[in-house]
Amino acid sequence: MALLYCFDVSFLEQGTEDREDLMHRLPLLAERQYIATIHTRLQESQPWKLPGLQATVRLAWALALRGISQLSDVTALAEFTEADEAMAELAVADNVFLFLTESVVGSENFYQEEFYIRKIHNLVTDFLALMPMKVKQLRNRADEDARMIHMSIQMGNDPPISLRRDLEHLMLLIAELYRKDPFNLELALEYWCPSEPVQTSTIMGSYLGVAHQRPPQRQVVLSKFVRQMGDLLPSTIYIPYLKMLRGLASGPQCAHYCFSLLKVNGSSHAENIQGAGGSPVSWEHFFHSLMLYHEHLRKDLPSADSVQYRHLPLRGITQKEQDGLIAFLQLTTVIVNWSENARLALCEHPQWTPVVVILGLLQCSIPPILKAELLETLTAFGKSPEIAASLWQSLEYTQILQTVRSPGQRQAIGIEVELNEIESRCEEYPLTRAFCRLISTLVESSFPSNLGAGLRPPGFDPYLQFLRDAVFLRFRTRAYRRAAEKWEVAEVVLEVLYKLLRDYEPQLEDFVDQYVELQGEEIIAYKPPGFNLMYHLLNESPMLELSLSLLEEGVKQLDTYAPFPGKKHLEKAVQYCLALLNLTLQKENLFMDLLRESHLSLIVTPLEQLLQGINPRTKKADHVVNIARYLYHGNSNPELAFESAKILCCISYNSNIQIKLVGDFTHDQSISQKLMAGFVECLDNEDAEELINPDEELGPEKRARIHHETRIHILNLLITSLECSPPSLALYLLGYELKKPVSTTNLQDPGVLGCPRTCLHAILNILEKGTETRNGPTAVQESPHLAELCYQVIYQLCACSDTSGPTMRYLRTSQDFLFTQLQYLPFSIKEHEISTLNQMSWLMKTAAIEMRVTSLNRQRSHTQRLLHLLLDDMPVKPYLADGEGGMEDESRSVSGFLHFDTASKVRRKILSILDSIDFSQDIPEPLQLDFFDRVQIEQVIANCEHKNARGQVVCNVKYLHRVLVAEVNALQGMAAIGQRPLLMEEINTILQYVVERNKLLQCLHAKRHALESWRQLVEIILTACPQDLIQAEDRQLIIRDLLQDVHDKILDDDAAQELMPVVAGAVFTLTAHLSQSVKTEQKQPLALPMTGQSQYVLMLDGSFTSSPGSESISMGFASIGDSSLHIILKKLLDFILKTGGGFQRVRTHLYGSLLYYLQIAQRPDEPDTLEAAKKTMWERLTAPEDVFSKLQRENMAIIESYGAALMEVVCRDACDGHEIGRMLALALLDRIVSVDKQQQWLGGGSVDKQQQWLLYLSNSGYLKVLVDSSADDDLTLQSLLTPQPPLLKALYTYESKMAFLTRVAKSQQGALELLRSGVIVRLAQCQVYDMRPETDHQGMYGMRDPPVFIPAPVERYRQILLPALQLCQVILTSSMAQHLQAAGQVLQFLISHSDTIQAILRCQDVSVGSLQELASLTGIISKAALPGVLSELDIDVNEGTQMELQGHIGRFQRQCLGLLSRFGGSDRLRQFKLQDDNSGGDRVNKRDETELAMQQICANVMEYCESLMLQSAPSFQHAVCLFTPSLSESTNRDGPRQDTQTSVVPYWHLPGLGIIVYLLKQSTSDFFSYYDSHRQSVNKLQNVEQLPPDEIKELCQSVMPAGVDKISTSQKYVLARRRLVKLINNRAKLLSLCSYIIETCLFILWRHLEHYLLHCTPTDSQDPLLSSRVSFKKGRLQDSFGSEPNLDFSSGLNRVSQHDIEQLQIEATNSFGESLQKKLLDIEGLYSKVRSRYTFIQALVRRIRGLLRISRT
Repeated sequence: MALLYCFDVSFLEQGTEDREDLMHRLPLLAERQYIATIHTRLQESQPWKLPGLQATVRLAWALALRGISQLSDVTALAEFTEADEAMAELAVADNVFLFLTESVVGSENFYQEEFYIRKIHNLVTDFLALMPMKVKQLRNRADEDARMIHMSIQMGNDPPISLRRDLEHLMLLIAELYRKDPFNLELALEYWCPSEPVQTSTIMGSYLGVAHQRPPQRQVVLSKFVRQMGDLLPSTIYIPYLKMLRGLASGPQCAHYCFSLLKVNGSSHAENIQGAGGSPVSWEHFFHSLMLYHEHLRKDLPSADSVQYRHLPLRGITQKEQDGLIAFLQLTTVIVNWSENARLALCEHPQWTPVVVILGLLQCSIPPILKAELLETLTAFGKSPEIAASLWQSLEYTQILQTVRSPGQRQAIGIEVELNEIESRCEEYPLTRAFCRLISTLVESSFPSNLGAGLRPPGFDPYLQFLRDAVFLRFRTRAYRRAAEKWEVAEVVLEVLYKLLRDYEPQLEDFVDQYVELQGEEIIAYKPPGFNLMYHLLNESPMLELSLSLLEEGVKQLDTYAPFPGKKHLEKAVQYCLALLNLTLQKENLFMDLLRESHLSLIVTPLEQLLQGINPRTKKADHVVNIARYLYHGNSNPELAFESAKILCCISYNSNIQIKLVGDFTHDQSISQKLMAGFVECLDNEDAEELINPDEELGPEKRARIHHETRIHILNLLITSLECSPPSLALYLLGYELKKPVSTTNLQDPGVLGCPRTCLHAILNILEKGTETRNGPTAVQESPHLAELCYQVIYQLCACSDTSGPTMRYLRTSQDFLFTQLQYLPFSIKEHEISTLNQMSWLMKTAAIEMRVTSLNRQRSHTQRLLHLLLDDMPVKPYLADGEGGMEDESRSVSGFLHFDTASKVRRKILSILDSIDFSQDIPEPLQLDFFDRVQIEQVIANCEHKNARGQVVCNVKYLHRVLVAEVNALQGMAAIGQRPLLMEEINTILQYVVERNKLLQCLHAKRHALESWRQLVEIILTACPQDLIQAEDRQLIIRDLLQDVHDKILDDDAAQELMPVVAGAVFTLTAHLSQSVKTEQKQPLALPMTGQSQYVLMLDGSFTSSPGSESISMGFASIGDSSLHIILKKLLDFILKTGGGFQRVRTHLYGSLLYYLQIAQRPDEPDTLEAAKKTMWERLTAPEDVFSKLQRENMAIIESYGAALMEVVCRDACDGHEIGRMLALALLDRIVSVDKQQQWLGGGSVDKQQQWLLYLSNSGYLKVLVDSSADDDLTLQSLLTPQPPLLKALYTYESKMAFLTRVAKSQQGALELLRSGVIVRLAQCQVYDMRPETDHQGMYGMRDPPVFIPAPVERYRQILLPALQLCQVILTSSMAQHLQAAGQVLQFLISHSDTIQAILRCQDVSVGSLQELASLTGIISKAALPGVLSELDIDVNEGTQMELQGHIGRFQRQCLGLLSRFGGSDRLRQFKLQDDNSGGDRVNKRDETELAMQQICANVMEYCESLMLQSAPSFQHAVCLFTPSLSESTNRDGPRQDTQTSVVPYWHLPGLGIIVYLLKQSTSDFFSYYDSHRQSVNKLQNVEQLPPDEIKELCQSVMPAGVDKISTSQKYVLARRRLVKLINNRAKLLSLCSYIIETCLFILWRHLEHYLLHCTPTDSQDPLLSSRVSFKKGRLQDSFGSEPNLDFSSGLNRVSQHDIEQLQIEATNSFGESLQKKLLDIEGLYSKVRSRYTFIQALVRRIRGLLRISRT
């Protein structure tokens, strides 16, 4: 071929610009020596080994010389160019054309190269064009020979042997050369010169698409050759000429020209020769002859009864005539095949009626080979649906395949007989194959539903039975003369079956027996052919068995790798078999569902189970293995591998089958290796490529696409398989252990330790390609979908607990996979947006897992490397795995170095990944419809939606198309038919819209997925990676950048709302981390060792001037500065407003973020060191504003600048909506209101600006709504007290609401608003507070239940009651001006729930909870249940009610005093301290809380006593005594006591003063112990780092009971500090309570002693005024105090004798000794100086001492 190209000068004719230059450079023209040498070599007479080759070269040389001679300036070479004729003669003499036909064009690989085809084409056309004389000579010689043969036949001699057949060979060469056209070159067009101008540009295809006005000379010559050869054709050349025309007619345009030629030939001569029908090469002549044959043979047709008619001598058609007919039929077939116009023109011609004639001839007795050709011609006609429909009816009518048996007929007729009797005997089956091809074409063109109606049950069944039973099922058992024909038969019949099943959609009516009427009786109609095929393939039918054994035989044959006859056809047959199985798998679910719903008595088995069956030949279940073995032939037979992969992918959805398959695949070592190699080879395939628009189905591209699809199916198989439980196919294919636990696998590179190359290596290879360049992985650009699935497989391997360990180890050590891949993020390829986003998602998720795992395993360097890659904003030299780098890296590092000087920053990778996710989304235009109703169409689209493999809801376009087309087909009437094209166009519009919509949904899904993964990665970086890998300052900057970017993107107007939830989640996490990071930074200065003052002072007071290390703090708040924080706040608020009314869940996240943000400005827990108060008030007022207050003030200003819009949103969410949303909105309101209040105190400010939020809440009515909602809460809360509650949501929202109301109540204005809105009245109406569950005492003292998540009913009750009590207490405290009004309402609350209140006061339980209840309750009673409050209640109270109310108050008073005997230091305290010690868990915290609660109760009761005394006694003379003058209790306790005694005074008796004295002593000693403990803790806190490890551990355990050993030392210190601060503050509270109790006790003791010792008259004198000593005055205040005797007291206690008073004096003197007095004064020195009323204790001690002295004297 190369040599032929060397001899080519034809390109010089196409007058290009550089022609001159080329002429000088071409050796053929420039080098005389070269030409001479070749010429002499070719003139030598000595023959070559291959004479044909010599002839070809000579011919080429002759043409080259002739070509040279035609150029203008080559006279120098004349001596050679003269010899061209002679050289050509030599070539022709050596049969050059025959050699070219047989050896060149006939060779297998000739049609694989376009160059070969073009070269031989040029050779032939040059010969015809450049040597016309030579051609004429050949023609003359042929005519001569024809005459000689004719004469010899007439004379009866044998024709001469030595005749040359050069022209015939030339024609056959042309026929063969153009018969196939794999590259669609249509080179044969050069032979047709258009007589009329044709209006298409492609006509000049061979001439560079330039439409010449006149065809070029060469084309004229060639077309003349074709026409002249047909004139007066000698009979010898008739068939070669027809064959040449057949070759030249292949191609759509050529066929049209050839059709015209034959048409013209017939008409021009028609007048002259009437009978002959014009030129022998014309349609007229041909169809006329056919009709004559038909007439002639039909007369010969014997009657149907004569049995031997087949054996009559075949007369009428001689062998020669038959060859001629076949040649013309083949020509017709080619023309009709290619040209639609020719097809219709011939068919509709009134005289020729080819279809009728052919069908007539088929009924005559002619040789099968001719019948086969006739059927082939019919097949070509059947390509047009118009013709196909009538052809079906004609077939049925002519009974070519007998479908109706007439009753009297004894013998079958038709093609079945031909097959069984004639073809089987001849062992050749052309007719059967032709018939199958005809049916195949007709099935595709038009499928008649009621075929054969009226004569038999309508339907296709008889044809299907013939194809299946007579042809397919018996094809292996027949004998074949040509071995290849066996596979040809299989291929054609399977093709029909495949098409029938492909076009079948199971429908409900198929599963109901349909009846039709036939000759007066009802019979069951045939089912559709697809239904029958499905039924056969879903049972162990002969058809399925044969198909499976065909697959087995196919793979055996292919495994030999040897060529064998019919290989191509075998491959096609196998492909159809696999495709049939595939279609069955796709349709079986619908088929079986419909079958279950119907009542047909058919049994079917899923195909995947049938494939598990036993193979009768091998006695093993190896069907699936056979199918999988085709993957091994993926390179040579991509289609087979594709179908095989598809089947495996379908089967793999069932996990039970997976387990069996793993066994089958690994059962035999050699097959197992082969299968693995097959899978790997398909994945490794180099020439696979992803076509974006799969319309261009050209040869090589189609192969590449099939390779690609095969890879996709294998990856999908791996993905579904990894979701099943092991052992699964994926684990085997990816090289994991199957016999041992999966996690013990040790993955290696292929070849290491005998490890085979597995699919995992192949996948990594696909992703690695291109990573050594700057552009990143090539797969991402070239085959995005493939890359996406590869990343997904790797993610699944890393995410599954079994495979994670080995995979990540291998990726990290052998591949450095993640680092390499992450370098190239973000991938951004606009046209594959969806795939690209998904690739990044899987990669980021994998990276997140990697960082989490390396952090857990403390592989710091790995984590750090990835962190740097993702977070650095300085351009750094890329990290190299082993430090070796090529040239490129050298240069890169240099450039990096240069950049470094300018310190230019690059964008952090984590941010650029975010940039690559486009938040905006184009939404398709809404539908504009003229015919369909838009609403209904939307409904139909919604009905066609289904979940795809990825779990996205998309619309099934095919199904929608079917529905719409059915709708159009159902329309009746002429108008509908006229409108049909328009309707179809509109359907197209709708489908386009749906495709767009699906794409939109998938795109949004992909964006969401990518964002989720990005968020996951960010969260892992911030939470799981060791904190010290990122500097605190960098950490804040990173979070700031992330927050700002993510906000900017979502706040853009075009941002898709579907992405909001993910973004809000990310914002929440980021803000939480920002808050935490700033707080940790705030705590840093604490670690500086400072001398002198406590290091906390410096932080709290904000006066940093004196302290070292202060500069760092005074700059601003966090290291990112206040302004950044403000920007973040503004964006957060913008985001909240952007969500508008919807998106409650999104706002929930944002409220959380806002709370975290506001926490930044909150002061940390500060230890109460009791020292800060040493400063004077003035110093405190003039101290500069600290950072916290400054930030808080600025935050508040920003929030207020958003005004009512923001308030509206938050308040609305707080009042209704999702529970979590409400809780967070309430929490946010709580926070803002509290900050607002602090600002009001600190800043003073103008009155109208104060507490905007509170004003808004009350003015807009939201506060009232919140208060009124307690009525609804009441019912839900009651249901929560059942032993098994529903959900606890209601409880949490209730707690949030009460917390918020309590916060509001803390300011005077708020308390006033709440009183106005009647909150306490509402609480009084709630019944839930009366439903107090009984406590279970055994549970308390005996075994303790481990705490469960859902608290016990008692606990739940406390969670409901305590907030209400706290709210009352806060309102009582805050409402100064309206104090009495508040107290009155609270008293009503107490009285309306009095049963519960008394139960609590009586309750003997000492758990923390019950003590806290008591503490809160006594706190309220001490402020509300006072005689003075009664007067505030409704004025028109009648006597009875008045009495009742007084009774209630009296009961509360008595019970409260009774509490003193329990908690005033009684033995109960010791008892339960012991009980508390032996419980585990957070024992320490419990003990703290219990102590606090008890002290609180005592303090509250003492406060109550004090209030009662002060309120009831305006002067000392009329003191109300609450205690009897007996100190017995106190002495009793100090001295020896009886064990039996539980409580000295029952609670309805008056207690003695002894309790007060005892409480005083007890509190004094407690005070000192608390004080010491407080001092120690403060010292420890200052030197945490110096504490012994055991102590640190102990401190930590009280904060986190489990897992202390796992945390780092720095974290332990943080926990220990937290615990110490808590302890210090707890002690500080206890100290203040003790000091309060001491002061109150002293006061009460002093008042009582003064009364008894100075003012009291002993009982002996019977003074009526004595009753003034009675403690509970319930009379109206306007009465004198003594006017009414008390009814409640037993007579034993309301008399005081002289003896009692004396006794009191002696005991008091003893008890109130020197030591006690000294202690009290010490306390004052230590504590009261800074905290309380200074010198108060001193004065009281002095007075008491004086009283005792006076009396003694």
